Amino acid sequence: MKKIHIISPEELSFEKIDIILKENYKLQLSDKSIHLINKCRNYLDEKMKNQKEPIYGITTGFGSLCNHSISENQLSQLQENLVMSHACGTGDFVPKQIVKIMMLLKVHALSLGHSGVQLITVQRIIDMFNNSVIPVVFQQGSLGASGDLVPLAHLFLPLIGKGEVFFEGKRQNAEDILRKFNWEPIKLQSKEGLALLNGTQFMSSFGVYSILKAKRISQFADIVGTISLEAYDGRIEPFTANLHTIRPHNGQIETAENFRNLLSGSEIIIRQKKHVQDPYSFRCIPQVHGATKDTINYVSSVLLTEINSVTDNPTVFPDEDMILSGGNFHGQPMALIFDFLAIAIAELGSISERRVYRLISGNRGLPEFLVANPGLNSGFMIPQYSAASIVSQNKQLCTPSSVDSIPSSNEQEDHVSMGANGATKLYKVVNNVEKIIAIELFNAAQALEFRKPQKTSEILNNFVCEYRKFVNFVDDDRILYFDIENSIKFLKEYQFKNK
Repeated sequence: MKKIHIISPEELSFEKIDIILKENYKLQLSDKSIHLINKCRNYLDEKMKNQKEPIYGITTGFGSLCNHSISENQLSQLQENLVMSHACGTGDFVPKQIVKIMMLLKVHALSLGHSGVQLITVQRIIDMFNNSVIPVVFQQGSLGASGDLVPLAHLFLPLIGKGEVFFEGKRQNAEDILRKFNWEPIKLQSKEGLALLNGTQFMSSFGVYSILKAKRISQFADIVGTISLEAYDGRIEPFTANLHTIRPHNGQIETAENFRNLLSGSEIIIRQKKHVQDPYSFRCIPQVHGATKDTINYVSSVLLTEINSVTDNPTVFPDEDMILSGGNFHGQPMALIFDFLAIAIAELGSISERRVYRLISGNRGLPEFLVANPGLNSGFMIPQYSAASIVSQNKQLCTPSSVDSIPSSNEQEDHVSMGANGATKLYKVVNNVEKIIAIELFNAAQALEFRKPQKTSEILNNFVCEYRKFVNFVDDDRILYFDIENSIKFLKEYQFKNK
């Protein structure tokens, strides 16, 4: 039986989007959404019959060409020209999974009944989604204001029988795929091109991908950090509840509690320690990991509002008999949180790399570079280099995009958010941090073996046992990039159990 998500005015959640993608749900419009789409389109058509005053983007040109009036018999061509002329993307392809999120978010936004599109237009986007016809979209080109014009133009070129798509593993002309499915190219009506191209769905989709991954990374950072703490023979005192109730940041409290729970029943953590304190990379885990958790929660709240909003322009209000030209397409809310989240996630990688260094440094009874015969064997010397390289790259990627603005459209669009660049940088940062945490896990699991016969907690032991199905203990030097790749694979595939 096909799994179906019904498009309705009900809010989308990150969890629902994740399920739709992972379990290959199909989309279907609710009766309510069909009513809202038709009501708005019918209102706009009736309004146009008697409209004398120009309406931006409907009876005028776009951007700085807003003073150019367009005759009634050219309104459809105006919209098609808009989609074609704005498809100026370049750079890497947008990953197919993120393109699917773009399609889902756009359908959801258009179905709220304020965009003036035809029902057939929304249905065709759904048809493409349901049949895995994925438009070719490029990562570079959006300024993050006036909507994500360039990438959304590429997303919707196939509606009019132009552009390219990925289908059945091949990059193909959209026109050929339309013929395959007997789909007629959509004849865009007044405003439709603008409704499709205006909006923040490019930024938002990268944001949804990144927030879902950030949440997983945050969970793994705690688990892997706990294994490192055990392997380094660290102290439990910095995770005691009393410390955190007198500085009650939610993320800090949650992190300390996670560590206490993960370490419950460990023989290693309760044994007598010779050292009085641990380095900051261990002792300050609640404060660092916790601050990232708080950032993730804040970013989630802003992004959740965005993906359930109408962000095209102009906006149609049938009940109020209003068509308003405003700036809901401006990506400033996204630009700021993407820079913020990139910095916060990068810090999980930064502190992780420092723990890796501590584990290989030959202290606290651990062999240098975590092999029994260092010298002949380089052991885990070089994985730390790889982690350090990625951490350094993240520092460069975390230079804020949101503080930049370059005017466009003859300075009609004289302040832009650059949120799209922030979104693609964030995407790179979260994927980079996943790799760093995987390298830490590779080191921590190796180091933990040298604490035997003393045992860690049952939870951590079971986690390491699952990891050992992907990566074996290293006795002597071998090619390690396979192990790092398998460590990353483990993090991607591991399923967290419900609490």
